[in-house]
Amino acid sequence: MKHSLNRRGFLAGTAALLAATPLLTSCGTTAATAAPTGAPRRGGTLRVGITGGGSSDTLDPHSPVSSPDIARTLNLYEPLLFRDHDYQLEMLVAKSVTASPDAKTWTAVLRDGIRFHDGRPVTPADVVASFRRITDPKDPKTGAASLGMLAEVVPVGENAVEFRLSEPSATFDDYLGQYPLGIVPADFDIKKPIGTGPFRASTFTPGLQSEFVRNEHYWRPGEPYLDKLVLIDFAADDARINALLSSQVDAVDQVPLALIDVLGSDPRMRILTSETGTWLPFTMRVDRPPFDDVRVREAMRLIVDREQMINQVLSGQGRLGNDLYAPFDPDYASELPQRKQDIAKARRLLAEAGKADLTVELVTAPVQAGAVEAAQVFQQQAKAAGVTVELKKVDTTTFYGDDYLSWDFAQDFWYTRNYLPQVAQCALPDSPYNETHFNDPEFLDLVGRASSTMDAGVRSELLKKAQRIEYERGGYIIWGFANQVDAHQVYVAGLAPSRTGLPLSGYQFRKAWLG
Repeated sequence: MKHSLNRRGFLAGTAALLAATPLLTSCGTTAATAAPTGAPRRGGTLRVGITGGGSSDTLDPHSPVSSPDIARTLNLYEPLLFRDHDYQLEMLVAKSVTASPDAKTWTAVLRDGIRFHDGRPVTPADVVASFRRITDPKDPKTGAASLGMLAEVVPVGENAVEFRLSEPSATFDDYLGQYPLGIVPADFDIKKPIGTGPFRASTFTPGLQSEFVRNEHYWRPGEPYLDKLVLIDFAADDARINALLSSQVDAVDQVPLALIDVLGSDPRMRILTSETGTWLPFTMRVDRPPFDDVRVREAMRLIVDREQMINQVLSGQGRLGNDLYAPFDPDYASELPQRKQDIAKARRLLAEAGKADLTVELVTAPVQAGAVEAAQVFQQQAKAAGVTVELKKVDTTTFYGDDYLSWDFAQDFWYTRNYLPQVAQCALPDSPYNETHFNDPEFLDLVGRASSTMDAGVRSELLKKAQRIEYERGGYIIWGFANQVDAHQVYVAGLAPSRTGLPLSGYQFRKAWLG
């Protein structure tokens, strides 16, 4: 579980509340226990309990940090394109994004008739201003980390812009398809946030809740169905789940895995489970002992019983990992042998490396549900190979503080990405989050060539070779991919599983409706 709440007490308390809670809706009438059917109904207010948030909550489209920030961003603003629930690129503010033959110029043509919340049309000047704000060298925003190759953005005619790159990028459209790259007016003012999303801002109280109303200028016909959307911050799991059980909210994200069966047995509730590419790796610094020896890194991977991790850490809600990320990428190297626990080989490799009695410190923190539990399970598994793992548990603030990216052996978490965008974030010498300090010349050559080629077949071959290098000598232990598990009242309809890794239909509520 994500917070330091006694698990047995939490389960007992929740079960007692479930038994004592009458089947009432927030209006005091008998609650429905059958899901709504038929055409979507318009109107009503959806109240959503979201994990986290605090005094630093923001409405800034380009700097979301917490889960409530991300949920606000996805409903207020839209990027040029984005990944849909099946993790396919879908055009949003743009109606097309195409590359030049050399992949150094990308042209985005704006959607016909698309307007901001205040009714003004979106223009190329707005797109230029949005990316100038994102990449401002004096105040770079979240999305700037993936746009290092962007030299300039220039208007082309009345409805298009060109992204001119300093180097070829065959997958630049994927870099553009990120939620912190929302398009806003050239005169954007954070005090009066305006975007093109399905909802517009009404009220906002950092650390508590934010309210939104339907955007009457939204470009998708008939959407959204709701009159109002209310996002409520919850710092603790028990408060969020109890709010759902007592009908104070209509939906919640990130159900503690131990409570899935409890909530699923309540006829008033529905569990929403999504297969995702979310991963919680162990990170080994390849530039420092003992992990600068590839034999030690391989031994650590062979220590892991991945099935036990899935069952104990994720309560079965996940899929096996094979020390590679980006499982939904069409070029994912699924042909590589599934790595399994092999204690005898791990012992042999450690002995060859002169580390037969290895002791390592593993830094862990509740950075994501299951992270601390994974560290504890690994600690036990390592004993069979003669490895002593000393856990150093810190809080999340400390983990992501000054020492982040310098831990020799630690953990982290990542949401779904395709391979090259993920490489840009974590596997290059100049990546913003190269937590393993990976710097392999052969790997860099392969990635560079793959990034610049427009031939899909050649790029696939190069990427599979690059993945083999990470599989054999990278710094990650990627033991599994976690399902996203959320819950909502039975009368809530229109929410769908999402591969993005973002909760509750990817925090997109434009199709949600109330029965």
